[in-house]
Amino acid sequence: MFSVLRNSNRTKISSICNFHSARMQCVKEKSFSRKLEDGPNLEDFIDGNIKEYNGKLKLEKGDNTRLRLPPWLKREIPMGTNYNRIKSQLRELRLSTVCEEARCPNIGECWGGDKHGTATATIMLMGDTCTRGCRFCSVKTSRTPLPLDPEEPVHTATAITQWGLDYVVLTSVDRDDLGDGGASHIAETVKEIKKRSNILVECLVPDFRGNEYCIATIVESNLDVFAHNIETVERLTPFVRDRRAQYRQSLSVLETAKKLNPELITKSSIMLGLGETDDEIEQTMKDLRDIGVGALTLGQYMQPTKRHLKVIEYVTPEKFKKWENVGSEMGFLYTASGPLVRSSYRAGEFFLTNILKRQRDKKTEKQ
Repeated sequence: MFSVLRNSNRTKISSICNFHSARMQCVKEKSFSRKLEDGPNLEDFIDGNIKEYNGKLKLEKGDNTRLRLPPWLKREIPMGTNYNRIKSQLRELRLSTVCEEARCPNIGECWGGDKHGTATATIMLMGDTCTRGCRFCSVKTSRTPLPLDPEEPVHTATAITQWGLDYVVLTSVDRDDLGDGGASHIAETVKEIKKRSNILVECLVPDFRGNEYCIATIVESNLDVFAHNIETVERLTPFVRDRRAQYRQSLSVLETAKKLNPELITKSSIMLGLGETDDEIEQTMKDLRDIGVGALTLGQYMQPTKRHLKVIEYVTPEKFKKWENVGSEMGFLYTASGPLVRSSYRAGEFFLTNILKRQRDKKTEKQ
């Protein structure tokens, strides 16, 4: 997936979630770093006063109905020039997008652009078909997807360089049909990007079934942020994720990446609203922090189709704010927590960009 940060008058491709205008203004303020550390405000996610909503927010045991979407999750879907332009460019390059395949609720806002002219999109490497069938995800599945496109790393790197990006996030489908799970393909894409630019690169990768060689292949590609999503709490993992995706295995992937390169920032994401308890959420956050994960996002699970898992609870913005504070207290470098926050979130990327650039400057000074 690739996600971009916007500079001056240039329109750049960015993350799944649009970064709201109030947050953009923080760049010019002396308190910029402090505001980023504080995370997104409730105003970023609410239209009106949440206390005025009296609808049902949680299903009780045995309840077979579906919850109605609360007001803070409702979004208009503007199409417009930016939407059509991005879709056309991506089709020409034969690149797949998580925006479309995963039915992201932010696609209209991101692709349509906001009043600042910012447009966003998300690239998914290795095709649009996954070998796994997680019960929360609407990406197509098959035991034998099409072969990899050998030109994809160059196509992706060339496009990203031409668009003049600052920060890129690459994600992919799972490819258990490949010997290395596609690790070398992802790594080659990173290398092609680094060969052409100084762009900061984050990779949101599969678990590679815990294979250390595959994890090392990614770590040694010279990426800047290694991301792998834990997705949900341990108790719910067998019901939410594919049977090959295990909670402890995901922790091991993140821990291995950190051990291979202690300076590497590792990142993960948790979906809320699947029936987890507060204690389980806190334990998951603790498990991630204990293995050195530096960046964390928490967002609302949204049922993509009637065939997928139902939403058990719509978590309130106030509750998301609580988890943001907990993350800060635990010592995460950054915790992005909100109803429409997704794995790649622009506020977090601004913050990580500042950290990575400072690290890069220090290395240059030492040399």
